[in-house]
Amino acid sequence: MEGTPPVVIGPSPPVPLAATAMTVVTPKALTLRARMIKLRWTLLAALLAIGVLIGLAVREWLGPTEIVETVVRRDLVQSVVASGHVESPHRVDIGAQITGTVLRVPVIEGQQVKAGDILVHIESAELRAANRQAALAVTQSEASLRQLREVQAPVAEQTLRQAQVTLANARSMQLRNEELAAQGFISAAALDDSRKTFDLAQAQATSARQQFNTARPSGSDYALAAATVAAARAGAEAAHARLTYADISAPVDGTLISRDVEVGDVVQPGTVLMALSPKGSTQLVVEVDEKNLRLLAVGQQALASADAYPKQRFAATLAYINPGVTLLTGAVEIKLDVPEAPATLTQDMTVSVDIEVARRPAALIVPASALHDPDGTAPWVLIAQDRHAVRRSVQIGLSSGGYAEVLGGLSEHDRVLSAAATVKSGARIRAVTAVVTSH
Repeated sequence: MEGTPPVVIGPSPPVPLAATAMTVVTPKALTLRARMIKLRWTLLAALLAIGVLIGLAVREWLGPTEIVETVVRRDLVQSVVASGHVESPHRVDIGAQITGTVLRVPVIEGQQVKAGDILVHIESAELRAANRQAALAVTQSEASLRQLREVQAPVAEQTLRQAQVTLANARSMQLRNEELAAQGFISAAALDDSRKTFDLAQAQATSARQQFNTARPSGSDYALAAATVAAARAGAEAAHARLTYADISAPVDGTLISRDVEVGDVVQPGTVLMALSPKGSTQLVVEVDEKNLRLLAVGQQALASADAYPKQRFAATLAYINPGVTLLTGAVEIKLDVPEAPATLTQDMTVSVDIEVARRPAALIVPASALHDPDGTAPWVLIAQDRHAVRRSVQIGLSSGGYAEVLGGLSEHDRVLSAAATVKSGARIRAVTAVVTSH
């Protein structure tokens, strides 16, 4: 056609590079890709949930993990631990026995004294006078007894003899006068006078015999005089004793640990003036809870240490158990002898004592923490057996240091659960063993 450009047939013109690299994403493709991602996460979550459920099921089937301890044989020593203080076997409180003024105190606190040493001297002028007066009373009473023995008794004997002679004469005269009166030679009045003379002589003889009997060693006058002598001697002894009270002396060797008296003080009986710690073995005075009383016995051995020197332990022996219990504290006082006390151990120091009350060699022991109702009549434990917790009744003996002796119900190598475990008997468990060590 005229005016129409000719069609050229040949290769196409080149396409630009940028136009060939471009990718066109349609909305439909985007939706499909999002669905695939969502499906992938859903499947992953489902797999995780299934794994968790399987794990929980397995755990439920196996049971919870429980730590168990093995029952073993160990030497078991039961001990009672308590605290107290150091004391001499007896502390001597020294006081006055009379009222008086202190003239002299020749000792000081902390001084070593010997038995008989004067500690306090009290004014004694009145006591000395009373002592002399009592001595004179003894002399006077002894003189009276000697006078009774040497004068009154012989005089009474002579008087009795005279009365007996007079009575014999009066009896003879009476008999003769009765014969004469019967013959009519004397009057009735004369016979009456003779009878009166006889009666008087008889009465005098009886009185003389009584006086003689009382003057004899078995008589009342003699006994009264002897009693007067004895009373005077007792009074003299009392006066002498009171005189000795003016000098207060040390009853035993020891150390003065306190002094509460000075020159010029007026002291009264019963007031403590000094305290003396006797020389000799040392004792520990300790209070223990009354629930341990059944475990204690005289002769048990102990180890003790002063709180001031805790590393210096020394031996002691239980020597005394007070039969009474302190009402307010429920404690029992005991005393322990210390045969070889350390030089550092002094009066009233605080000490800790560990008393061995029982020993069981190669005892079968179980942790006390595994016991249920340990103080009841039927204690029991849970043991791990065939992957289950099994209840087992036990008999318990000694207890010490967190362990208890097993007398029956368990065997060596049994594994016990803690009493704090929440599982019940028959439940499945996974036991993890811990080794029991002796204390």
